[in-house]
Amino acid sequence: MITNGLARTRIAHLPTPLEPLPRLSARLDGPELWIKRDDQTGLATGGNKARKLEFLAADALAQGADTLITGGAAQSNHARQTAAAAARVGFACRLVLRGAGPPAAQGNLLLDRLLGTEIVWAGERPLADVMAAEAEALRSAGRRPYVVPYGGSNPVGASGYVAAMEELLAQCAEQQVHFDHVVFASSSGGTQAGLVVGARALGYPGRVLGISVDPPADRLRPLVSELATATAAHLALELTFNPEEVAVDDGYLGGGYGVVSDLERDAIRTLAQAEGILLDPVYTGRAFGGLLDLIRRGAFRADEQVLFWHTGGTAALFAYGEVVGG
Repeated sequence: MITNGLARTRIAHLPTPLEPLPRLSARLDGPELWIKRDDQTGLATGGNKARKLEFLAADALAQGADTLITGGAAQSNHARQTAAAAARVGFACRLVLRGAGPPAAQGNLLLDRLLGTEIVWAGERPLADVMAAEAEALRSAGRRPYVVPYGGSNPVGASGYVAAMEELLAQCAEQQVHFDHVVFASSSGGTQAGLVVGARALGYPGRVLGISVDPPADRLRPLVSELATATAAHLALELTFNPEEVAVDDGYLGGGYGVVSDLERDAIRTLAQAEGILLDPVYTGRAFGGLLDLIRRGAFRADEQVLFWHTGGTAALFAYGEVVGG
């Protein structure tokens, strides 16, 4: 394995299932659809960050840290999984979240509190600045903090998705299936960077398509290519990437990050009612909604096989009940 030389803390439930979606494929009358279930990775309801945190937690242990610090939105899946990883490995955890605390803890925020993490509300201040200040305050108090970047998206964290591509291709060989396209939600860039590095290094010939849930393509492509190049270097791979090689579709940004529209509502209900699988309203709901639209517009041939990589986030559904609808 490409990542065998890296320190890793085994905290995720791997390999995650690779499953066909026969009822939905028949209903759409398009390509054959499959799903990679990274909503089943464990760590307080699962998600893609568990793969990154296996490498990030190991790096924190190697540096002698005693506290993980990270940041995100109030309903951050990454923050929740970081809190769960901290509890699992034995770290304290401090989360820096945007805005001010809501009157009631729901969804991911409820789980953050149950996991025993300390929460700092950043208000309108930049998350990175507040995280750095919190880390310095802990150092001054004699603690040893380790700052996990937003989304876990640095070369250490992205290595988790290089390993994930190895896992996928092994499953494909075992199940005798090939995917022409791998589609997923892309935002902070770490998942996509790891997948494109793994795809290039392992000779995967298909398209790795990130559907942006927040940044426009002209910002996400260079972010992913730069991180992919840095991740390859971290793994001692002589590979470089440029923005033009990164496939991003930013046509589904709608009203902005976390703003639920008919696109997300339709995607969540469609997959739930056709296959009994839950999406979240911010990331996978938007990305799967984009995939459904692309299929309906004929963007894929009927003889192709398309994989949707479910990156998790189901816990957020319980904070969006009024806008998702029952």
